[in-house]
Amino acid sequence: MKKPWFNDSCISEQEVRLSNAMRLVWEQHVYWTRMTINSIAFSLPDVGAVTARLLQNATDMGNLLEPFYGNRIAAKFSSLIREHLVITAELVEAAKAGNQKAVAALKRRAFANGEENAEFLSRINPFISRDEFQEMFFEHLELTIKEAVFILQNNFKSSIAVFDKIEAEALQMADTITNAIVKQFPRKFQYKSC
Repeated sequence: MKKPWFNDSCISEQEVRLSNAMRLVWEQHVYWTRMTINSIAFSLPDVGAVTARLLQNATDMGNLLEPFYGNRIAAKFSSLIREHLVITAELVEAAKAGNQKAVAALKRRAFANGEENAEFLSRINPFISRDEFQEMFFEHLELTIKEAVFILQNNFKSSIAVFDKIEAEALQMADTITNAIVKQFPRKFQYKSC
């Protein structure tokens, strides 16, 4: 995992708050995804409630962008993340049903959505590399698919090992976005003398 972006000795309170909030929503993103995968895989009675909470994550992620980019851009990002989450849930359902044709189609949709996410973020913020973010997002997708397969196979130890990688990847994406926002909007981050 890369070193945190905030290795300077001087960091503003606003920057710390943004970093904490961004890391929190990305942590929630992967935790609620895992819970949703488990609920679908084992037909748990909480699947509706857990999936609804997972989808709330898309709104929460968009809300973090709103103070910097406005409502329209925040809503678009929420929509792209929501689509990612819905595709992931559908993919698990198709894999559970053994529908390989649907699984293949949903994987294509998932990676197309990953491209859209990277393109969108790089377009709104010049400090986000489209290629680098896309690579991170694709790794996130590949690991999440692997996690779901292990869960469906009742290989829980392997699914946990993969989840540890997913969590580290999510924090890297969170830090990438935070760092880019701080660079793009330096006046919004008031620094005290260090």
